[in-house]
Amino acid sequence: MTATVVEASPCRAGAIAQAYELARRSTVNMWRQPQAWAPGLFFPLMLTAVYAAQFAKAIHQPGFPPVDSYLDFVLPASVLQAVAFGATGGAAELAKDIENGFFDRLVTSPVSRVSILVGRIAGSAIFAGFQAGLIMVLLIAFGVTIKGGVASAAVIMITAVLLALGIGGLGLVLALRSGSQEIVQSTFPVLFVLLFVSGTFWPTSLMKGWYGNVARHNPITWIIEPLRELVIEGWSWGSAGRALGITFGLAVFTTSLAFATMRARLRRL
Repeated sequence: MTATVVEASPCRAGAIAQAYELARRSTVNMWRQPQAWAPGLFFPLMLTAVYAAQFAKAIHQPGFPPVDSYLDFVLPASVLQAVAFGATGGAAELAKDIENGFFDRLVTSPVSRVSILVGRIAGSAIFAGFQAGLIMVLLIAFGVTIKGGVASAAVIMITAVLLALGIGGLGLVLALRSGSQEIVQSTFPVLFVLLFVSGTFWPTSLMKGWYGNVARHNPITWIIEPLRELVIEGWSWGSAGRALGITFGLAVFTTSLAFATMRARLRRL
């Protein structure tokens, strides 16, 4: 039994090292292509600035959550919007590797199959954490107060990372099935619609008709609303649990699906 443990440890250590290197490669490649990640960072900030000016007086409307400024209300939405737009970057890079043949060379080399996907999805998660932190720092500089303090800010960042894993896992499934960057990138319009038909920029309690019904049943709303409570109301274990629970469940589901898709693709090779 002792011999078995000794033999397995280097394998695990090797897989971790390989995943680290692939994650670093994915992150560096994304950083070197600002045309891929910059729009996903600046577009949410631009929308935040536009809506903050447009809805500056709307916060005094009866039924609007008690906030000092619209920026307080929209901070979680800005973070998740940036993350959602950039979460498929690692999947797009995987599709690129499939198109140029690097993926085939990788799977025929003595590299852990698990590390291939872990490296890609970890790169997206790392970048999501960076985006979330940067947006929060910028909005705090413009007067936003996170009433839940450091703990709430940490939950927002972890939620952003988990959401990136969830969306990135779905992107990996598309990349492995299609081997096409275009198909992976086609998820952007879907995410765009989901974000805008939700409680992203306006409280669902003030929405009426079919739009309000859709927004209240939109999973994006289920994530944003508890995060918003952490910002404008203060720390709550219930709000933190809801945000983290939903995104964790999504991440587990889509990454599990990605690994199953990976195994199916390797069987066909």
